[in-house]
Order: sequence, then structure tokens, then C-alpha cells
Amino acid sequence: MTEIFDPASQQNMAHPGSQQGSNVPPYSVSEISQALKRSVEDQFSYIRVRGELSGVKIAASGHMYADLKDDKAVMNAVCWRGSVNRLSLKPEDGLEVICTGRLSTYPGRSSYQIIIETMEMAGEGALLKMLEQRKKALAAEGLFAPERKKLLPFIPKRIGVITSPTGAVIRDILHRLADRFPRDVLVWPVKVQGEGADEDIVRALKGMNALPETLRPDLLILARGGGSLEDLMAFNEEAVVRAVAGCVIPIITAVGHETDTTLVDYASDKRAPTPTGAAEMAVPRRDELLAQVKNYDTRLYQSLTRQIQHYKDRLLKDSRFLQNPSRMLEAPRQQFDYLAQRLATGFERCIGHKETALIRNSSRLRHPKEQIRQMQSRLLDRQERLSALGVKLLKPFYERIAGTQRLLDSLSYERVLDRGFALVTDSNGKLIDRPETLKDGNAVTLRFKDKVEKSAVITDGQQTQRLPQPRRKAAAPTSKSGKDQGQLF
Repeated sequence: MTEIFDPASQQNMAHPGSQQGSNVPPYSVSEISQALKRSVEDQFSYIRVRGELSGVKIAASGHMYADLKDDKAVMNAVCWRGSVNRLSLKPEDGLEVICTGRLSTYPGRSSYQIIIETMEMAGEGALLKMLEQRKKALAAEGLFAPERKKLLPFIPKRIGVITSPTGAVIRDILHRLADRFPRDVLVWPVKVQGEGADEDIVRALKGMNALPETLRPDLLILARGGGSLEDLMAFNEEAVVRAVAGCVIPIITAVGHETDTTLVDYASDKRAPTPTGAAEMAVPRRDELLAQVKNYDTRLYQSLTRQIQHYKDRLLKDSRFLQNPSRMLEAPRQQFDYLAQRLATGFERCIGHKETALIRNSSRLRHPKEQIRQMQSRLLDRQERLSALGVKLLKPFYERIAGTQRLLDSLSYERVLDRGFALVTDSNGKLIDRPETLKDGNAVTLRFKDKVEKSAVITDGQQTQRLPQPRRKAAAPTSKSGKDQGQLF
């Protein structure tokens, strides 16, 4: 059993190191730390501490770490994740708060700290100071500028109301709307105070903006009843103010009584002193408009009466459901069972249709071999057509080539030799086209028809060696022009 260390009981004892063989047991650092921890937690198991928050930090685990300080001292503060979610205000640097919890120590740093369970503002003055600072910061961003405010529609087709579904505010708004000019009302129920109220309001504003055009209201009313400054804090949160300023739908705020003013009133397009006043701003007086459209009086009155009765019946029905939540689930349960039964039969029917379609389509399918044979037959047919088409396309070119070949053949010198002429070349095979190029003793070659060649030697313009001469053919006919072909020499 570990004993609690009491420094007072050791004051009159000699220092353990000053006596040899002292019987005073030494304490470990951990034992001292645990003893101090138990003493502090037993003595201060429930305390309330007032101070200014400093160095507020929310860790990734969700725990909050901060310092509580005044003009003379600083104390560490810790708020576990479960308690952070239940705090009635958002911890910020510079806030003067009253924290309720217990004292403990942190042996790892030899320091003491308060474990916070609840937190509240130290006074209304500090809260008003914080709101004033927040108002100046948001105004500097231009969120309260008059040029950003939108005009309210003269007669909105649909009005969206964001408020508590259980308070008197929604009834007052609906009653006043019904009295002045009944309109379609889309109610988005939210929490208007307490934990999570600001998140509900922001979610409702974004949800109204995200609705399709066929369902989106032409005008929004953000309202709640009166209350203390702490009760209205949800409408002073920065996230709510930014959501109101960024709303694409014209919005009227009616928060609290006429003397109550919240930050959303500066960001909205119109501020109403009360929720009833917001309903009066939303629609004009019906009787004034009826005086201008008398010829539509009967039909319009009947239509409005049916709508009013419809909303009254719906409100009464919803109020009965709210009194007994279990009854609200009876109709959905029956509808769920009905839809589940329809889903089962519909699924079986769908499977049957699919099987029938599969059988019908499978009968239309042909065997791959048959398809391949058909494709091969089509390929051979097209190949034959392609070959025939190629021959047809190339025939004119073949004919042109044959004509050109005949022309070249008719112009060939061999045709001249066929008519009895001879081709004279020297020993090098060079053509002799002039007699003066020949000299005495030059050897020449004579080429006749059918490529017959004879050699000869030139002497004094006469042949010294004569070869047997073939029998002369008849002279070639003259050309059509009457001129002869000439001779080689």
C-alpha cells in the first residue's frame, strides 16, 4: 500500500543524506506524482473557475486543449471530445468564461490542469463584446452592405419557413399568412437553440437553396420566439450569418422580440420585429388586391378557402402524429410492406420477361460456323467482283500500252533495215552517219535485216574486200509524198 507523502511531517526530520543508515523510505518520482494527483483530485473534485481562454486548440482526436488565465496566473485546461460536443458555446481565444469541472495533474510535465465538463460565458458584457467584435469583422467583409440586399417579391408563389415545428412561431406565421394572403408554405423544421442549432439552421438554408426551381421558395422567413441573449446565440454564429448572406433566395429574419437584434438581422434582406411582422412583410393584404381584381373575386376566394382548409387539416393531422410518434410509423410500415410485396412480384415478373426475351432472341441466333460460311461466301463473291473490276479498270491502260508499243515498233530503225537499208558502225560500234568520217583502211560493220552483220574495210572510197552480196530487193516504194527515203551514204 502506497502512503501519501506529507511534506509537513518531514520538516523536523534530518535530511536522509545527512545520516548514515537512515530508516526513512525513499519515494519514487511516480509515487510522488500519483500521490499528488490523488490529493488534488480529492480536494478539487468539483470546481468552477473563471478566466480568459488562450491558445485554444482542437486536436485530431477531438479533444480541446487551452489555457485559462487572468492577470496573475495561468492554468492548463482540457476538455475531452464527448464534453466538447456538449458545450453551449464555441471556445475561442479571448473569451472570458466560467468552466465547471475538476482539477487533476499531468505527471508527464509535473503540471496541474482542469478537466472541463461545461463552459459558459463569464457575463453578458463579455458576450456582447464578443458579438460586437464579430459584427465588425463580418461588416468589414461586406456581408452587411446594403447593395447586397435583394428585393422581396411582391406576391411570392411559395414561402419557405425555417423555424421550430413545435413552437408558437410557426402557428403565428401560418395564421397571419392565411389572414393576409394564403400562400404555399414550405416548412423546414430546425432547432432554434442549444447544441447543434447553428448546424441545423445552416443545413436548412443550404437545403432551401439547393431545391429545384419547381419546389424552391420565392421567399424565406427565418424566425424564432423571444429569449435571452444566450438563447439567441445560434443566430449570432458566424456560420449562420454567412449562410444567410450567401442565400440566393430573399430572406426575412424575425428572431426574438422587437428589441432583440442578432447578427443575422444585419445579413438578411429584411428584418421583421416579430415572426408575425415577418408574415406581414412577406405578403400584401388580400382585401386591397381583391378590390383591384373584382372580376376574379369568387374563384380566388374559393381557391384560397380550399387551400386554407387543406393546410388546417394537414396541420391538425401532423399535430396528432407529433403527439404519438408511434402512430407516425404505421402508414409508412404498411406502405413499406405493400411496396416490398410489389417489389417481389415485380422482380419475379421481370425475371420471367427476361427469360422469355432470352429464349426468343436465342432462337434467332445462328451457329457461328454458319455465320463463318456466309461470311466466306460473301468474301469470295466480293473477291471475284474485285478481280473483275480490277481487269476492267486496267484494260484501258493495257490498250494504251499496246498502242504505244506498236508506235515505238513502227518508228524503230529495224523497220528501215527491213526495207533493204543497212546500218554502218565502226569498230567501236559507233554509228557512221557521214561519209567524211570514214578514212582509208577503216573497218566497218554492216547490219542488215534480221540482225545479219557483215564486216568490210574502206579503201579510197571503194571496198577492197567485198563479201558476197545478197540479191538486191526491189526498190522500196516511195512515200506518199513522192519523195524517196534517201540512202545511208
